[in-house]
Amino acid sequence: MAGHTWFTVEKAASPNVLNVRIDMSGSREEVWCLLRSDAHHDNPHCNQELEKKHLDEALEHDALILDNGDLFCAMQGKYDRRSSKSCLRPEHQTGDYLDALVRTAADFYEPYAHNWVSFGLGNHETSITDRHETSLTDRLVQSLRDRTGANCHVTGYTGWIRFMLNFSSTRRYTVTLWHMHGYGGGGPVTSDTIQAQRQRAYIDGADIMWSGHVHDMWAKQDMKTLITQEGRVVHRPVWYIKSPTYKDEYADGSGGWHIQTGKPPKPLGAWWLRLSMGKKTGDGPRVSIEVIPAT
Repeated sequence: MAGHTWFTVEKAASPNVLNVRIDMSGSREEVWCLLRSDAHHDNPHCNQELEKKHLDEALEHDALILDNGDLFCAMQGKYDRRSSKSCLRPEHQTGDYLDALVRTAADFYEPYAHNWVSFGLGNHETSITDRHETSLTDRLVQSLRDRTGANCHVTGYTGWIRFMLNFSSTRRYTVTLWHMHGYGGGGPVTSDTIQAQRQRAYIDGADIMWSGHVHDMWAKQDMKTLITQEGRVVHRPVWYIKSPTYKDEYADGSGGWHIQTGKPPKPLGAWWLRLSMGKKTGDGPRVSIEVIPAT
């Protein structure tokens, strides 16, 4: 399968920063991105059918795909105290458990590799690295590169994606996304909005802030006021996106750790990000950012 010619991905000066250069000079009027997190793909409770549906839709939109960590669940290894053989999918009931996770994930994600921009790290992946001294994410990305020649990349637990949209030689705009997998329990009432507010206090320059981890789903747009170099006061929107999961731990509520610890059903799905040329404002034309649920 040939790669795409309308975008390129390259590492910037820092290893967890990616530049995505997008050619908008032809007939392309918009760019779609699938923002997904916490797939827990190898968990028996993962809704792989819904996951595949969204990935197939990403191909239909010719969308860029970004993952924000915990693609792997990886809790059934020999040295994990939480492990239970009853929580294994049949394809992972093998002596090379970690290898099987990478192999089967590569089989599943291979058709989408040329649209995939980034794989972030979550706490499930970093736990495996701490315990077993191997990175499942790096191994998956290397396998996809070897199989397809795709230019997908691993970022970090946090990272930056710069969408650099080239409309013409004089119209070039950058939309900056900051991603963080997430931490803490989220809170049954606040749905992790408190942590989001803390992150807003120290992250500067992001048009979009994105996290997952707690399996909640919401998106909020704030406005920031700033002054241009010409001395004009302008307003700039900043989005915060909280990604859900593909793992349905609640099911019918009959039992299990999720139920016994009083946790509620969680939304399943992802988010679509749509970038297009917006209307001209006081400080010139700006890129329009739309955030749409993928359910």
